[in-house]
Amino acid sequence: MKEFDFEKIPIVEIANEILLDGVKKGASDIHFDPGKDDLKIRMRVDGTLYDYTIVPGEYKRNMVSRIKMIASMNIMETRLPQDGAIKSKIGDKMLDLRVSSLPTNCGEKVVLRILDFSRSSQGLETLGFSEVNLQKILRMIEIPNGIVLVTGATGSGKSTTVYSILARLNTSEVNIITVEDPVEMDVVGINQVQAQHEIGLDFATVLKSILRQDPDIIMIGEIRDGETAKIAVRASITGHKVLSTIHTNSALNTIERLTDMDVERYLISTSLNGCISQKLARKMCPHCRVQRETSDYEKKLINLALGIDVSHIYDINPKGCEHCMHGYKGRICVAEVLLISDEVKTAITNNAPKEEMRRMVYGHSDTHTLLQDGLEKVVLGETNFEEILKLVDLENDIAIHEDLRAQGIAQAPFDLEAALARQQSKNTTPVQAQAVAIPDQTVAQQPVVQETQPAVQETQQVVTQEAQPVQVVEQAVVQEIQPTPVVEQQVIQEQQIQPALVAVQEAQPVQVVEQPAQPVQVVEQQVQPVQQVTQEQYTQPNELAIPTQDAVQVQQVDQVLVPPAAPTPQVVPSMVAATDFVEINQ
Repeated sequence: MKEFDFEKIPIVEIANEILLDGVKKGASDIHFDPGKDDLKIRMRVDGTLYDYTIVPGEYKRNMVSRIKMIASMNIMETRLPQDGAIKSKIGDKMLDLRVSSLPTNCGEKVVLRILDFSRSSQGLETLGFSEVNLQKILRMIEIPNGIVLVTGATGSGKSTTVYSILARLNTSEVNIITVEDPVEMDVVGINQVQAQHEIGLDFATVLKSILRQDPDIIMIGEIRDGETAKIAVRASITGHKVLSTIHTNSALNTIERLTDMDVERYLISTSLNGCISQKLARKMCPHCRVQRETSDYEKKLINLALGIDVSHIYDINPKGCEHCMHGYKGRICVAEVLLISDEVKTAITNNAPKEEMRRMVYGHSDTHTLLQDGLEKVVLGETNFEEILKLVDLENDIAIHEDLRAQGIAQAPFDLEAALARQQSKNTTPVQAQAVAIPDQTVAQQPVVQETQPAVQETQQVVTQEAQPVQVVEQAVVQEIQPTPVVEQQVIQEQQIQPALVAVQEAQPVQVVEQPAQPVQVVEQQVQPVQQVTQEQYTQPNELAIPTQDAVQVQQVDQVLVPPAAPTPQVVPSMVAATDFVEINQ
């Protein structure tokens, strides 16, 4: 666990560091658990809680108050639960944090939910859906009207999937309106409504008004009651495309859930386009995973679900490595996608028995069970066997596959070679594209670099590009001080830029490439004597060589130190003026 010096470091800085560490570790939640003598802080990474640090008892009240303060909560109220939010930009990511406090017998427990929807904007292809399931999802959202439901437990990634679908459908030709509680992600081009139950603005009330706003696509945050379900179903029948979430364990159970909400079966069969039931499994770290032989039970289960024999599978390295935590890094979606066919719609209307619905959905509609989709990811090396057994209803899925075999309904075996080829192409395509783009970019900007070796690293090319402005400055300096060659040699020796001058005069790009950022650092350090000599004429630090903070320090030194007598007053001012002229032009 991490340790902090609470006596020397302020609580404000410690709280900020805890939030930053949570984001860097990819945590979804940060827990502040009060005890009698201390406050334990834990982080949920990839679905598992890990101990982070312990706050001593004399500082736990200050820590909780600090979190409540930045979340705009009442720090004086400790007897009632409160909700708050923190919006902060960390690095290049704009993250939203939900904050919830709960009074306990040992103090207030605070939980921060880190909302990172960066994957939603990357597209459905990045969420981990198999190729078969992805094509089904794309077909069901292309239907102009109807309802698509995303199902799963809390924290199973339903919102991420819904926002990914909305991002794909969000164009200037359609009017999209959402009603959410709360609005989890602000999307440009979408009209989002926040439900407020305390004033009577619930899902059903907002949906009635949305239908008068000429919508093309409606997104409902969650179907919680029968009234909301009926309005959503009727809206999809009248020519609207509706997206929503609901809590069920499988795609087939979604139909039963809607009937329990008193939605007529003929409405369900007419409006429902498809169901996406999903859960999240931890991904194995590709850097430290190990290969092992499959056990007899694993071979039997894989053969039953996938119809293939596998002798070796990957497993985690419990010790982990520098890239992961105990062998896991990130999570992947395990899904069951049901695309409603005409036969299934007829069976829903006729209230077909559950056994018949099973054979129709999983046998004839080519719907993969959660067990089947999870084991596909096991043989591909994306997750391990234990993770799938924790997620799926093993008895139910095994009964489905055994029943299909008993009825003589054979599913197509899993094409492992084709899946491995697709996986390899996804992993290698970005690298190949980058390898092709780097030489083209280098040739366009640096024609001289063609004489160098073809396997030049990207960092060396960047240094070559950054060294161009320094070369221009050096050329201007040389041209300006040509009348006094003796002083020119003095200045060059003082500034120590001989390698860069050799690169300019002799046009040897290899030397510039092999000197990573050293010429820039030398110029940056040696400009200071020139600034002291010409304090009155120097107006702006060299932005090409001196960072912003260093420039401030140089200005402060100029104001305090007395500039020494200039040895060559006729030459140095002209040199500085030439440097300033180059900076202004650039």
